[in-house]
Amino acid sequence: MSVSRDILKGFVDMHVHAGPSIAVRKVDAAEMLFQAEEAGYKAFLVKDHYFPTMMGAKMVTEHLAKNGCQVFGGIALNKSVGMFNLHAVDAAYQLGAKTVYMPTVSARNHVVGHSGSHFVGSGNMQVVDNGSIYLDDEGNLNPDCVKVIEYIAKRPDIILCTGHGRAAEVDAVVTKAVEMGVSKICVNHPHFLVNATYEQMAKWADMGAYIELNAAVFSSIAKSGTCPDEVIGEILKAVPKNKIVLDSDLGQKMNVAPVEGMYQFICKLVDEFGVTEDEINLMGKETPSMLLGI
Repeated sequence: MSVSRDILKGFVDMHVHAGPSIAVRKVDAAEMLFQAEEAGYKAFLVKDHYFPTMMGAKMVTEHLAKNGCQVFGGIALNKSVGMFNLHAVDAAYQLGAKTVYMPTVSARNHVVGHSGSHFVGSGNMQVVDNGSIYLDDEGNLNPDCVKVIEYIAKRPDIILCTGHGRAAEVDAVVTKAVEMGVSKICVNHPHFLVNATYEQMAKWADMGAYIELNAAVFSSIAKSGTCPDEVIGEILKAVPKNKIVLDSDLGQKMNVAPVEGMYQFICKLVDEFGVTEDEINLMGKETPSMLLGI
């Protein structure tokens, strides 16, 4: 690979699936910290579909970090936390949550998208979650969802992430969030599960949202990936580089470890898609640093 590993120095990965988790992960938060520090990361954020991650993130940062790498967490609004549970959101925020995700595993779109196969992130969960739709036939968001967006709008240090809903739900969330004045919106992998068009991605970016470009969904990087590499080029054409967040979304047991996978993905972007080092720094360091407030 032609890209020096020095490109990882100062990197900020906003989407890492590190344990402890219901699912078996490639690394836990402490192991991820050690690997991130060795690579020179500035920060990373641990995401879990079922429980908030701020407590573990805070502990490993305070007790194990040696080279200044910070670890952050957030909360995903799935049924395990009561979905649009404003009390859970408030508690998570008081504990330092940087991200609040709209439903991921509890979105009907996620359940349908994984029908016929086992979603590795659910581990051995025993209670069936058939998924929920939070947008009615008239295009109105669930009132409790709106209350969560209103809460986030009053706290500009929270990043509203759009989760695994279908494109219409994501569009409604982004539209409502912009209307209510949410300052930081990140659209999670619109090219995977969400099935958004490139026109929709461009529209959301134009509205002020940031579009996630993540390594894990590409079959050339991750064993669990399903997207062809051509999608990368289409996103790079449709969305301005200053509205893209580059991250790994890795940590699944069968896949490459997050830091190594991130390096492989960066090499692919540079070698095969002509992305410059300055653009990597923008998408993978400057923009996520701004979003996290670091």
